[in-house]
Amino acid sequence: MMTQTTRPNTTATRPIRSVLIANRGEIACRVIDTLRRMGIRSIAVYSDADADARHVREADVAVRIGPAAATQSYLDIDAVVRAATETGADAVHPGYGFLSENQKFAAALADAGIVFVGPPAEAIATMGDKITARAAVTERDVPVVPGLSRPGLADEDLISAAPDIGFPVLIKPSAGGGGKGMHRVEDAADLPAALQRARREAGSAFGDDALFLEHFVDTPRHIEVQILADEHGNVIHLGERECSLQRRHQKVIEEAPSALLDEATRARIGQAACDAARSVGYTGAGTVEFIVSAHRPDEFFFMEMNTRLQVEHPVTELVTGIDLVEQQIRVARGEVLGLAQDDIVLTGHAIEARVYAEDPANGFLPTGGTITHLVHPDSSAAGAGSEASGPNAFRGVRVDSAMAEGLVVGSDYDPMLAKVIAHGHDRDEALERLDQALAHTRVLGVTTNVDFCRFVLAQQAVRDADLDTALLDRLVVDYAVAEPVPEALALVGVARIGPRVRGDVWQAAVGWRIGEVEPVVTRLTWGPHHFTVSTLVESATEEMLTGHATVIYEDADREPWEASVTYRRTQRAGDQTRRLIVNGVSQSWSKAEVDGSWWVAGPHGTWVLDVARPLLEEAADEHAGDILSPMPGTVVAVLASAGNTVTAGSPIVVVEAMKMEHTLTAPIDGVVAIATRVGEKVAAGQALAQVAAEQQTESEKED
Repeated sequence: MMTQTTRPNTTATRPIRSVLIANRGEIACRVIDTLRRMGIRSIAVYSDADADARHVREADVAVRIGPAAATQSYLDIDAVVRAATETGADAVHPGYGFLSENQKFAAALADAGIVFVGPPAEAIATMGDKITARAAVTERDVPVVPGLSRPGLADEDLISAAPDIGFPVLIKPSAGGGGKGMHRVEDAADLPAALQRARREAGSAFGDDALFLEHFVDTPRHIEVQILADEHGNVIHLGERECSLQRRHQKVIEEAPSALLDEATRARIGQAACDAARSVGYTGAGTVEFIVSAHRPDEFFFMEMNTRLQVEHPVTELVTGIDLVEQQIRVARGEVLGLAQDDIVLTGHAIEARVYAEDPANGFLPTGGTITHLVHPDSSAAGAGSEASGPNAFRGVRVDSAMAEGLVVGSDYDPMLAKVIAHGHDRDEALERLDQALAHTRVLGVTTNVDFCRFVLAQQAVRDADLDTALLDRLVVDYAVAEPVPEALALVGVARIGPRVRGDVWQAAVGWRIGEVEPVVTRLTWGPHHFTVSTLVESATEEMLTGHATVIYEDADREPWEASVTYRRTQRAGDQTRRLIVNGVSQSWSKAEVDGSWWVAGPHGTWVLDVARPLLEEAADEHAGDILSPMPGTVVAVLASAGNTVTAGSPIVVVEAMKMEHTLTAPIDGVVAIATRVGEKVAAGQALAQVAAEQQTESEKED
């Protein structure tokens, strides 16, 4: 799928034979892939939490840089520079996140005589401050959203300017990103309080409470343009990406090109992006972000510039055939850009879905655990877009991933695990390919957002490309995990029977033997729902079991589901899936038993099913006051003391996971017992505290 169109160039002014990747996860694997293809030695860095990570195993050299905490490893400039120096790295590729947009890091590498695969430190500094960035691009006549932005603005300045800017207005912090400190204000009366709140949030998040004000663009769409620039004054763009499908300013689905823009607007917005890059003497790969009204697509306004490779860069690579990491290396060598604007041709359409370790049905809480079973829809995993091959390959599909079976997903870093990207002749084909690729993305042992991504792709507004940046937040309201399909329940019932072969006997953990006619009964729970699966085995070999399954819905007025079933292992080498044949229809499924629960994934979704055990009502009552950690994380606050009397809803413990804090409250009235401490790392489901209901006296009962 990728055909590098760069013309060979021999004007390099500095050799780059070894590159240290100052990052982790899927982007580190992605960079290693291109370095290997270019014949460049790759050097990985890792924290204690990543000692056995995939990027560590794939690199030519790997260096420990510190403990799990990012501030003591991946964000430690001295440790990363020291690792680069000691391993003889000619250059450092920062990936994205961590130190990728840190001007001090770029300057420290320069001082050490090591090439930074990115723009000059001065360009990072200018574009890293939204106020100075607006000023820089305005001098190049790049359109910006109407507003007021200059250093040192007081609340009074912003309040007096708001009527001329026009309500609604958007308060934005000068530093940082991710939506922190941003507030939309509809009415002038609400502006003073909103400014105070925004300053507090910006100061806390970024150490800088400087604010500016912009007019809020109606029904905004987030369009960004990929640019490339060399040290010789050449700047080109590679088309745009549509990034409007985001939740709370966090992108989830991205595509290229945007269905909103016509060719004339595409050329204008591309030129504006190039001018923005020229305004700061930019070099390397960068992205200029614009806000565009869905109702007036011919008008676009500069938002900011990301001075690094973007997470969503693969969609641009697939429609242009250009390896952006290779271009970054070539520019860092000092080569003249081997591409002209006329060389850039957008072919087909590409769409990407980010795979996060999070639970969309539970408020998108971060999750964790150990990946016990993994199936990718692409055998080249971290490849830069070459045609996939192998038993799990899908035409037109690429997967950038750092996942592997046995990988422990913790709470120390960003929850993104992988990206699934599909390319098609047009947008409809790309959508269909992505949906099917996600249907065959099986991650068992860790809850992910894969099913949520499929839910989003199925929405009519998404199919029609009727997008805006608030669409996903509106869609979330209607999302719920579908009830397990009967095939998933039957799979567990059959899988629990074996296999374990001893001569002509296939004996299951539940005690079935060939020749017995009694069905094997399994009682399963999913949330509050109970199911009974009855399986009557008719024949069995080492590779296959055939029988009859019945699913009874205990708590619903529904007819039982009955079918003939055959459960068999696949015969293809490297294929980890199983086949479940129901009434003659064969489909691939994946299953794994994790801590007594059964994880099953198939064409219709992924579910976690528990084998039900009888529980006395009294035993259930004993646990009514338990406060369990909903995800792996670190306890950052204990808000109650042992022996305190609290009411239901009172905050008890605060757990931090993947850069977010989650306050856990008392489930009932009663007396608190604390089972944790500040600083403790906790697992999902771990008991942190318990509230015991106070016993009533006989007189209180009578009252």
